[in-house]
Amino acid sequence: MSLKRPLAPGRWWQGVIYQVYPRSFQDSNGDGIGDLKGIIERADYFSWLGVDAVWFSPFFTSPMVDFGYDISNYLDIDPSFGTLDDFDQMVAALHARDIRVILDYVPNHTSDQHPWFIESRRSRENIKRDWYFWRDAGPNGGLPNNWQSLAGGSSWELDPHTGQFYCHTFLKEQCDLNWRNPAVRDAMHDVLRFWLERGVDGFRIDAVGCLAKDPALRDDPPNPDFRPGDPPFARNLMVNSANGKDIMEFVGGIRGVVDGYPGDPVLIGEVYLKTGEIGAYYGPELRGLHLPTNFNLLWTPWKAKPLLEVIGAYEAVLPRGAWPDWVIGNHDQPRIASRLGREQARIAMMLLLTLRGTPILYYGDELGLQNTEIPPGKLRDPFGLNMPGTGQGRDPERCPMPWDETPKAGFTTGDPWLPIAGDGPRSSVQFQRADKSSMLSMTRNLLALRRNEPVLSRGSWSPLPLEDEVLGYVRSLGKSRFAVLLNLENKAQRLSSTEITSGRLVFSTHERDRHAPVKQNLELAANEGVIIAL
Repeated sequence: MSLKRPLAPGRWWQGVIYQVYPRSFQDSNGDGIGDLKGIIERADYFSWLGVDAVWFSPFFTSPMVDFGYDISNYLDIDPSFGTLDDFDQMVAALHARDIRVILDYVPNHTSDQHPWFIESRRSRENIKRDWYFWRDAGPNGGLPNNWQSLAGGSSWELDPHTGQFYCHTFLKEQCDLNWRNPAVRDAMHDVLRFWLERGVDGFRIDAVGCLAKDPALRDDPPNPDFRPGDPPFARNLMVNSANGKDIMEFVGGIRGVVDGYPGDPVLIGEVYLKTGEIGAYYGPELRGLHLPTNFNLLWTPWKAKPLLEVIGAYEAVLPRGAWPDWVIGNHDQPRIASRLGREQARIAMMLLLTLRGTPILYYGDELGLQNTEIPPGKLRDPFGLNMPGTGQGRDPERCPMPWDETPKAGFTTGDPWLPIAGDGPRSSVQFQRADKSSMLSMTRNLLALRRNEPVLSRGSWSPLPLEDEVLGYVRSLGKSRFAVLLNLENKAQRLSSTEITSGRLVFSTHERDRHAPVKQNLELAANEGVIIAL
């Protein structure tokens, strides 16, 4: 079976996107928190690594209850990160290196310290009251409905001053905006214009599905698969609290704004949906999101058959002309090397960088970083503190980048806000740059190969069924055909597929004779991945 798709014209966001969590990338002033000047200091790293764009988690003005995802001013930089002048210099530094800049756009909620919410809660008659979801108590004085906060507890918080509840999908300090109010949409569209006019190249839209809640605020149905030990919010299915029928009206309005600017600005949307549901977010005639985020590699069992099935299913359901994307890690998910182990993390990186579409690479995954152990007194993430024992804490995957072999890893001269990531000098960029067999060297070489061989990003994809736990597929573009073979097990495996009768070894996660001829009965070492030019 070969899944043929028309090749999209080359657009910059069809390259490789690298996510930076700014608090943890580079500190320039010794306060232990990464900042914009620190990013400028490390700007050469992005071009050395070989990525095309950088997506930054929020650095806007914020009380930092959720470390930047609770915004009190969308149009300025939080002092802990720098100034608007620093931002302009950062954009200029990256653009000078031909690196695009993507900002996190958080439209679902504001901080409770945002002037809009402060005004809204003054009285029930306030002009901004309908900018948020204010509701009376439910029957018998209970909550308005059963919606659950993704940060633990109910989605409803009582405001004693006005005697009504307001809705918050996340922390109670993150108050949900009412996107059905045209004034809210206009104000949030102006936020996009402000940053586009400062030279940004696109946005990653946080929690985009939460913009469309059921107008009647009906209860969410119970989750029949809920098990003891699951996080509390999993008790219900988010049928009415998110992904409402008019979501594409809101997405289309956002798209209409960015399409009015030059440079082909991109919209990436955070949508945690099953494979078959992602396609709708591209919108009618592809006028929605350019890249609805595909997280399905995070949930799929690490076995050849289910991985082939989920990749094939995703390719099959994409709307005609849509461009795919792939993720193996981000600021909300455990590190890939912790989920799979360091050896299979190398395999996961090869998978990510040899599938059709745009790979989104989380900072530090190119080093094979694992989750960092956080001492109990150092825990910072309110999600983990609110839901202990559920695995919802996100501190372990947000720890500072290890740049060198000094005690504070070149990240800061002060006390880092979280423990430095990694388990010693061998985790650092400095060490791994000098080691040709390191995860960093392998990732950089894969990125170079992907850039030099368009078949690996734009070619059609077809599965290559193989025995045991070897994941195989073929990428084809014109006369160019590459086979990718990934050994998912910690044991050597010999292949007898008649699909690969001859070829030339192009790449291996292990030390092999590059460009050596490949014949039938190829043996893969334990945890080895190879790319073969057919």
